Amino acid sequence: MRNPFGRLKSLPWAILFQVALVAVAIATAADLLLAQGLALLLANVGSGLMPLMQLLFMALPLAAGFGLGALGLTLLERWFTRVYIDTGILWALVACLALVLFAKGFLPIPAALVTPSYPLVVGVLLGIFVVGKRHWRRW
Repeated sequence: MRNPFGRLKSLPWAILFQVALVAVAIATAADLLLAQGLALLLANVGSGLMPLMQLLFMALPLAAGFGLGALGLTLLERWFTRVYIDTGILWALVACLALVLFAKGFLPIPAALVTPSYPLVVGVLLGIFVVGKRHWRRW
């Protein structure tokens, strides 16, 4: 009988955690800059545009997650060319990014969008699998 967890042992976990750490660090730095820009934008918004700003703030965590997932996959493709990227690697990258985001939540780093939340993880999932569509393999 085949071991269902045998594939998990052979994944390059160390490389994926390095990619996740760098991607979350870059996204956190961009988040700090974006928070400053949004604070300036909100200070100058009139009351007529406030419903539009509320829609924007609902969509931003999903967009930030999409960008984080795409950034993680791009870093993996560029830095670690020896890693054969398939669906298992993509799912492991989702898990690594979610775990690093969860661990980042315990650090006293101010953040506006890159915080562990459901919309962010869904955005990471979409970003990895939309950008990494060429790495999907058919059964």
